[in-house]
Parts: sequence; structure tokens; C-alpha cells
Amino acid sequence: MCYEIEDHIFGDLIEPAQRLALHQESRLGVRHLHQIVPLDPEPGHPIVLYLTTAGPTPYEEAICRFTTDDTDPAGESARVLPLQHDGVEWDTLLWDYVHRWSVTLPPQPAGTMIRYHLAARVAGTDRWVFADNQALSAEEATDFAIWVDNDPVPDWAWDAVVYHIFVDRFYPGNGRSWRNPERPTGFYGGTLRGVIQKLGYIRDLGCNAIWLSPIFASPSYHGYDAIDLYTIEPRLGTFADFRELVEAAHAQGLRVLLDFVAHHWSHLHPTFISAREDPQSPYRDWYVWRRWPDEYEMFFTVKSMPKLNLRPGPARNYLLRCAQYWLEQGVDGYRLDFAYGPPRDFWADFRRACRAVRPDCWLFGEVVHTAAVQRTFQGVMDGTLDFLLAWALRETFAHKRWDLARFEAFLAAHEAYFPASFCRPAFLDNHDMDRFMFVAGNDVDALKIAALILFTLPGPPVLYYGTEIGMTQKHPIHRGGRSFDVEARQPMRWEDVPSSALREYFRRLIALRHAYPALRYGARQVIHLDAEAGTYAYLRTWRESSVAVAVNLSPQPRRVRWRWPREAWIQTPRDQLNGYTVCVRDGVLEVNLPPKSGALIA
Repeated sequence: MCYEIEDHIFGDLIEPAQRLALHQESRLGVRHLHQIVPLDPEPGHPIVLYLTTAGPTPYEEAICRFTTDDTDPAGESARVLPLQHDGVEWDTLLWDYVHRWSVTLPPQPAGTMIRYHLAARVAGTDRWVFADNQALSAEEATDFAIWVDNDPVPDWAWDAVVYHIFVDRFYPGNGRSWRNPERPTGFYGGTLRGVIQKLGYIRDLGCNAIWLSPIFASPSYHGYDAIDLYTIEPRLGTFADFRELVEAAHAQGLRVLLDFVAHHWSHLHPTFISAREDPQSPYRDWYVWRRWPDEYEMFFTVKSMPKLNLRPGPARNYLLRCAQYWLEQGVDGYRLDFAYGPPRDFWADFRRACRAVRPDCWLFGEVVHTAAVQRTFQGVMDGTLDFLLAWALRETFAHKRWDLARFEAFLAAHEAYFPASFCRPAFLDNHDMDRFMFVAGNDVDALKIAALILFTLPGPPVLYYGTEIGMTQKHPIHRGGRSFDVEARQPMRWEDVPSSALREYFRRLIALRHAYPALRYGARQVIHLDAEAGTYAYLRTWRESSVAVAVNLSPQPRRVRWRWPREAWIQTPRDQLNGYTVCVRDGVLEVNLPPKSGALIA
């Protein structure tokens, strides 16, 4: 059966009408949208906040209420600064004028948490409207926060190669076979013991960090609906197994990252049961009710995943302490699920709380949204997963809808748009999207070229379990208006590992990334591009070291040439990946590439 496979990485934003609606929503009314300069303020430097107003309501002044003593900006201790009106611009998609405002906050010392509200007054009235939720009172306003610090991304994160494990589908351990559940959403039997027993495999591959899907007590196979964030899910193992896993991983030079869900948990969580059954429950305010007890906000439309009330209060404090607890048990950082859901000031508190326990913990978010939204997470996280690059890699090398010129145009803009200090872990596929091999029509060469590009760009690579042996699936995740996530979450095919030439290719790629700092830190420069011929090359340069990457997407062999002074090479350059012939004549380097192949020249 043939499928028209469409990546739904960005959900409804794939539709132009949804993009237009998002744009209009982000402009109408009073909007801040975390527009600050600089994005990650340093101690002793002023901070500029920006605001826009637009739509049928006129506004004649705007203010900022802020505190620097960690108190609520709605309180009496808040300072008030007026915003200046910077002018008016025309927005064609909105078909209206947009007013621009700004205010400069005074410099603050390291360790200061700035909490603030922004509001605009309706002309001719005493009515204030607060950004971004359009609240009419400070008590209900969107809370914003900036943590002023000297707190860069931990050094080890830039050198990381992460192996992404879906625990229930990775390995049962102790020689056990996979279970055969009646439904695909059943339990297949992967365990923490199984992960422990495969750490050598992961380390031999060259990865130096593992990211585990949620391991806390949960009624589901995926674990994204916890019922107790302090307990290991018994199906997966015990707390002792967890501790052994962390110690064994660290002994082999592997960092351990946990998947942490702050936006929601299971409707079977004891606090939610109490909140629904008892009108006097102390947990009632932990949730966002539309009409108690049966109507509440949730994760999209999933009734079994109630949304948490993460405004300052007991639910927020509980989650912050949970995050600290697992860091105290030896965890090295978190992949933060659905990070766009919780309020941004929560993440400022989260980062501060985590760094207080582990100053070198790595915190990166799942933000499946526009580049503009992703960039605003600088300062509250170390970075976000690079869904935009994943989309571009899949469009070019799997779907083959982009040529190399389109890919390079995207890549150059993408690299320029995000600050170099914003860490963007990059990947080809994950548990929420069709596997790359399936989308590519099981074209191994396409996977190898895409992996070459992935492992030679700056973002720390994330390798989803099984991608290194070419795991695929039978059907697309999205079909008939429904989602079948289990398609990309099949049990690891350990029987294919011994004979996998593809795995050896990934081993070489990872080893080369570790061997050449230019691939992790270097500037990138295009040195060859012939989209019609299907050839492309770029240079990564760090200090005195240079590494070139060349690819040929054509079904024909190609000779890729570019000018490079011989004196720039310490010794004769070679293709370190596949051993293809490289020649240097009169300052011109040539590499002969077979059909649908690539080279790494150093």
C-alpha cells in the first residue's frame, strides 16, 4: 500500500490559514510575547522590554510593574515605569496599524529574579489591559520573569551525542523476550535493567549521554501521564535499578537525562482525584477548572491528562522540588516535555531551582513552534530541540521536496537567526514522528547523507534508538485524521544489530565528531553548491583546524571541486568517512563521490 506521507511536525501550523490565525492572534490586543533585549541578560546591563498594541481598542499609555525581591508584581512593593511610544507600523496580514512601545529596566546584580507585568490603558478610561492574556486586573495578569545571572550552557552539553531511549520498547533485560500485548499501546516489557545491560552497546556506538523517556509511575506505556513523580514505574524497575543505572552510566562516561513533564499528569494522580471528589480539597487550586468537577483544562483534548495550575503556588513549588530531587539522585539534566505549555516565568524558576542543585545540569525544551517563539526561550532554558532543522533535513533528504539550494538557504538563515549561545539539540526523527527510514522509502543512502549533515552541524546530535540500524515502520503515524504514535515506537530490533553495516557507519560518524572540535564549535562556510547536479559542500573551521563535508545526491557519480590553498592543510587531506579519493592540484581540492554518497575531508 502506498501512502502520501506528510510530516505533521508543527501540527496545524502546516496549514497557511492556521499560520495567518496565529499571526493575527499574536498582534491583536496588548502583546509582549517575551520580547526582551538581550534575551539572556547579564548582571549589570540594562534590559529593554517591548510591547505592541493593535486592534479596535485604542490605548494611550502603557506601564511596567516590576519587582526585584522575588515578590509578586501585583503587590504593593512593585515599582512602576512608563513605557515610551516608539511609533506605529503597518501590518498587511493584520490589515491594521500596530503601535510599538518599550521600557528600559535598570541593571541588576547576579542572582536577581525580576518579576513583571506589562499593561496598557484604554484611551479615555481608567481601564488597564494586561499583556499577554488580556486580563483586566493585575491579580489575573500574565506573569513574566527574568533571571539575571552568569549562567551559560554547561560545557559538556556542546560535546554531547545523545542516545534517545523509549524505555518500554528498548530492551527487556536478563535474556527475556519481548511481550506480545494484544494492542500496540500495551506494554512490551522494556526495563531499566535492560538499559543497564545495553550501556556498553550505547558507549561502543560513541554516544556519551542517554535520554530516557518518562520513568515515573504511570498507567500508560509511554509514561507522559505520571501518577507519582517521586516513584519509579514498577514495570520498568525499582529505585535501586535507577540508582544502579545512573552509577553504571557515569562509570562508562555517559550522562543521564530524564524526560520531565511539567504541564500535566494523569487524571489518576491522587491530587487530581482528591480535587475532583472533595470541594474542600487542598489540591483544588492545583488545576485549572472551567466548571468543577468535570470540566477542566488539559493537554490538548486529552481528558486523562489534566493541566496543572503553574502560577506561583503549591503546584509550582511541588514540581520544582521534584526536579531538584532527581538531580540530587545523580541525574545530569532534563528534556522538558511540551515546554511551550507552562508559563514562561515557571521556567525561569525551574532553571534557577535546578542550577541551585546541579550548576552544570543541561535543560532543553520541546518547543514545537515557530522560530520566533523558540528563540524567546533563551534565558529560561539552555536551548530547545531543533524541530526546524529536523523538518529541513527530512524535506531535503527523506521527502526530497527541497533541493540543496533551498536547504542551504534555510540553513544559513537558521544559523544566523539563533544566538550561538542557544544550544539546539538536533535529530532526524523521534518518538512523535514517522521514522526517517520510513519517510525516505527505506533509502539507506538518504539516511546516511542526512546523518552526515546532522553530525557535522553545531547542535548536539540526538540519535533515536534504532535509527542507527535503519529501523522503519509499516504505516504512517498520521492517517485518516488520527494519530498512531506507536508506529514509530516499535521494539528495538536487537537481532539486526550484529549484521548492521549502517551501525558501523554511525560509529564512524560519531567518532569523527568527537575527534574534530571544528564539527562542534567551528564556523560554517559554503564552499560548493550545484543544486542542479545535486552536489554540495561546506567547511567547518575552528582555530587552526578545518573539516570539509561534501555530498552527492545524484544517482550518478560526481566530482566535487573547490579552491583551497594547499598551505592551509597541515598534511594531505583524506576522506575520513568512506575513504573516497581526494586530490589537491594547484590549490583546488577534488573528491570523487559515488552516487548518493558523502565524504568528510580532514
